[in-house]
Amino acid sequence: MNKIKVSLILLITTAISFALDLRRADILISPWRFEIGDNFKWADPQFDDSNWEKIDVPASWEEEGFPGYDGYAWYRVKFKFKEMPQRSSYYLKLGVIDDIDVTFVNGHMVGFNGSFPPDYQTAYNVHRQYIIPAEYLNFDGPNVIAVRVYDDHGPGGIHYGDVGIYKNKNPVTPIVELSGRWKFQTGDDMKWKSPDLNDDEWKDIFVPGIWQMQGYKDHFGFAWYRREFYLEDKWQNENLIMLLGKIDDIDETYLNGRLLGKTGEIVEQKKQIHLDGWEYNALRAYYIPRDLLRYGQKNAIAVRVYDGRTYGGIYEGPIGIITREQYLKFKDNRQHRDYYNFWDFFEDIFGN
Repeated sequence: MNKIKVSLILLITTAISFALDLRRADILISPWRFEIGDNFKWADPQFDDSNWEKIDVPASWEEEGFPGYDGYAWYRVKFKFKEMPQRSSYYLKLGVIDDIDVTFVNGHMVGFNGSFPPDYQTAYNVHRQYIIPAEYLNFDGPNVIAVRVYDDHGPGGIHYGDVGIYKNKNPVTPIVELSGRWKFQTGDDMKWKSPDLNDDEWKDIFVPGIWQMQGYKDHFGFAWYRREFYLEDKWQNENLIMLLGKIDDIDETYLNGRLLGKTGEIVEQKKQIHLDGWEYNALRAYYIPRDLLRYGQKNAIAVRVYDGRTYGGIYEGPIGIITREQYLKFKDNRQHRDYYNFWDFFEDIFGN
């Protein structure tokens, strides 16, 4: 990927961050530990890293005493919550990482950017921002962040930008959180909407996130996302809404094999696509008929996506299932907030 194209995606990623009203949480994440090499045991929160070198973050590892080093290295840091709300949306910001990272919290992968060798793809100037699912966090003891990094050439590591734990000032807290790891497959096959489909061979992808920054830099056209969830019996009498944030460009969303909702139009005959230009910026919120849900059992979501240009996928949250009351409050909050439109953002940057 050339630097102009990566820089354009960086601007898109930056624009996305304007849609989240984040503030730094009162959480100290330091000092960082650092080790040259590569071993997935280092993602384990129980691993003893006391013999690792201390390192400043953010700063390139060349500046921290490892000049000329290209290859793999790991960062680790521990942190504790200080009476922070347990039902809040927390985000990990890691600034800019050169070139590629995969990031773990308490041993759980929370996100990645770029593609490791042998299918190398840099993400050298993408600001990392990963949502941390509440179930991955320990509110009563230590938490461990572990970051695997690969640098191909030039400066390496977590080398500049905002680094810390942030929380959303105006969050919606889903009764079922669906941000995080989904199954993903490029191409198009309507059999993939089936709740009984075996998707074990599909790749993992993180939602929300642009798929071009998750190993699919040249993919445009169709792709599918899949995710399973359980819903407790106590929600049987509630009116529920599925939030899928923003999707670029067109989606058809299926729940347990049936069409739940769609934004944009795909004409099945010859798969003609009608792009009006507004679809990428539309919030996906779909009412869930009660007869579509399996209470106390596994439910399956399948999202068919068509991307026509620039970047694609489920790229902005919130992602989850909420009540009608939550939705009305969330919608009211959005109407009173100043959101950037992407193209307005580009005009602000480049001028007319």
